[in-house]
Amino acid sequence: MQLTPAQTAALTLELDKRDRQIRDDLRSLLMQSGNERYTDLVGAVHDPGDESVADMLSDLNNTLVARHVQELRELEAARKRLSDGTINECIDCGLEIGYKRLLAYPTAVRCIECQAQFEKTHQHAGTPSL
Repeated sequence: MQLTPAQTAALTLELDKRDRQIRDDLRSLLMQSGNERYTDLVGAVHDPGDESVADMLSDLNNTLVARHVQELRELEAARKRLSDGTINECIDCGLEIGYKRLLAYPTAVRCIECQAQFEKTHQHAGTPSL
């Protein structure tokens, strides 16, 4: 089922709003991380505990930046699908994703049923094991 022009406009608005939020968060995060040097985080005393905290904070900042960049890529992909008229098409089954789902989560690529199956299948992906 094709989206109406009003639905397309609403999705475009949501994508633009989320894009602005992410870019603002990313800008703020990068400015903050630029102001915090590793040596400032560790302090004058090179205690192993302080170093590990500094490493953890640095890794956390890097992870947050990577997450924001990934979400920006997802937003661009959603914009492309919107312009192609395929944004409401599930990538797994080809059925309709649904406007309400897209309005709540505009970067969705699967219908609810396929997303639930995907999460069950991949719930441990990326989880380190001993």
